[in-house]
Amino acid sequence: MTTITADAPVAMLLRVLKLPTIARHADEIAAIAERDGWTFGHYLRHLIVLELEERKRRRIERNQRDSDLPGEKTLATLDRRRLPPAVAKLLPTLCEGAFLDRGDNVLLFGLPGRGKTHVVCAIGHELIRRGHRVLFTPTYALVQRLLAAKRDLRLEKELDTIDHFDAVILDDIGYVQQNRDEMEVLFTFLAARYERRSVLITSNLVFSEWNRIFKDPMTTAAAIDRLVHHATILEMAGPSIRAEEARKEATTALTTTTSTTTTPEPQPSTMEVGEM
Repeated sequence: MTTITADAPVAMLLRVLKLPTIARHADEIAAIAERDGWTFGHYLRHLIVLELEERKRRRIERNQRDSDLPGEKTLATLDRRRLPPAVAKLLPTLCEGAFLDRGDNVLLFGLPGRGKTHVVCAIGHELIRRGHRVLFTPTYALVQRLLAAKRDLRLEKELDTIDHFDAVILDDIGYVQQNRDEMEVLFTFLAARYERRSVLITSNLVFSEWNRIFKDPMTTAAAIDRLVHHATILEMAGPSIRAEEARKEATTALTTTTSTTTTPEPQPSTMEVGEM
């Protein structure tokens, strides 16, 4: 344990207090303060702001790493022109994150390739920028994680760990075809977050087909009831974005191949017959 004395260097004291940013900038800012005639209060406030901003930056970086969000699916890379008008209108509000304070959910429905995952990931990235903790996981991966915890008799502890995230993004819930044990841990997870913590879910199945997920009609109804009680529901209609991009790539590749393999037509000779 470090012994603190009255004549200990300021830099050491700041390290003990875990104020590394102030320690790093104290002398530099002191020179500026002396040059510009700052008051001591102004000088101290400036250093504290630097420390808080650096802590915020590090916290955002840490939350970004812990989120498992795809790094490329951000708001900047989202083509908003392809979004349905209702989705485009609500997107800025959802990115602000007020729904997290109420424990509300966001549910996105649509056929494969409509951009559901990109939209929820873009929202997730923006929530992290605003200081929230977000976890992105394919639904099957979460189910297996919870199932393993249940087998090891630590399901409650695992749910507590996940509960530290303000929002959990469950991607592709419609692809989960579960047995009873898997269905039960998924329902337990949704019930545990009900009215306390938010979930963002993408699904290619409408609610009337969710019996394929939960098997039991009563469990299906109970799960849907909890999710929609406080929820924003978005429908991702329109053509498949992936299919359009694949067609464009194929067309571009064909054009490039054609242009590089076409044999140039022979040029007519400028020599007249009589010159031979």
